[in-house]
Amino acid sequence: MHRFKPSLQFPKSISYSYLTTLHRKSSRQFSTHRTPLDNAGPMASVLRTRAVVRFRGPDAVKFLQGLVTNDVRKFGETMGQVFVRFFFIYGPARPDQKLDGSGSGPGPAPDDLELYADVDGSVLDEILATLKKYRLRSKVDIDNVAEDFSCWQRYGMKLAEESSLVEEPEAASIGWGSTVDQSGISASRGNALGWQWHKDPRLDILGFRGIFPSNTTPPLVEADKETDEKNYLLWRLEKGVAEGSTEIPKGEAMPLEYNLAGLNAVSFDKGCYVGQELIARTHHRGVIRKRLLPLKFVDNSGKEVEQKVAPLSEVTSAASGKKAGTVTTALGCRGLGLLRLEEAFKGLRSLSIQGQEDVKVEAIRPEWWPSDWFIEHPPQSATA
Repeated sequence: MHRFKPSLQFPKSISYSYLTTLHRKSSRQFSTHRTPLDNAGPMASVLRTRAVVRFRGPDAVKFLQGLVTNDVRKFGETMGQVFVRFFFIYGPARPDQKLDGSGSGPGPAPDDLELYADVDGSVLDEILATLKKYRLRSKVDIDNVAEDFSCWQRYGMKLAEESSLVEEPEAASIGWGSTVDQSGISASRGNALGWQWHKDPRLDILGFRGIFPSNTTPPLVEADKETDEKNYLLWRLEKGVAEGSTEIPKGEAMPLEYNLAGLNAVSFDKGCYVGQELIARTHHRGVIRKRLLPLKFVDNSGKEVEQKVAPLSEVTSAASGKKAGTVTTALGCRGLGLLRLEEAFKGLRSLSIQGQEDVKVEAIRPEWWPSDWFIEHPPQSATA
């Protein structure tokens, strides 16, 4: 059955022309101190830019542990997700199944431990080829299951901030165990395998994330709250969170400059993995001169300007006349940029786009940033 997939309608006083409309019975006025998406929701978007990969076999955890920046063994502490540099890894689909492949209930054989990951769909073939190159003799099958599963995100209105649960609170109220409510499982998880929403492992404010069979609508998704993926992109841009190989360029991005340590994507005590030496050396030196920042594009009077800036545009500093950084992502009047911290917060509208000096760039300090990231470069004109 075809599903209506609207987007959100914002008040005329707020210009977000790149978003399509969502019909609402009554209009809503948004606080001048908050962005439209902070008050709209909870929303849900199917992330069509992501693809799902399955890891199956007794060596699945060991294999991933030696490749990724985070500690995959965290699944032994709680069933949920682990965020690594380029993708999200999901714990066993069956909650009674352990990381060693053992389990207490009916289902796949012990050797069929399954982990899933959602990855950047634009480089899916390259990711699969790289994973299989490193597989060697590991007992793990790596399969593209993008046709069978889709990645979804629920977000908006501080959906997950006040919950300490790893699972979506409404879904978690059903629960697994010796007295399983099968109708509850169907309502909250989508099917008997245990697909469910999990709190986004990066930041509470990002909401909940999950993978679900492609032929079903995930639980807790209301028809009038499903919205375009661009709204989720805007939500991330406003929070200063990059995702995917376009926003975190493969082969050249330094994980710590893209704030991945602050997003729970890097473990500094897990042991060896590919690329560990460079990341550990940068971390222990304690000097990060550039960081990824949320950006807002305005004119000389401070009015937001839309569709004026393209990714890879250079940001220059009026104070020094030098290049301050590069815009990595842009959508409407918002974006992300990798900027030198000593230039980012020197003064009001001191940054501009090279070749478009009438377009000013405001760097914004995210609320979730640790205070020690700004010891040497305290924000002067940043919007907290």
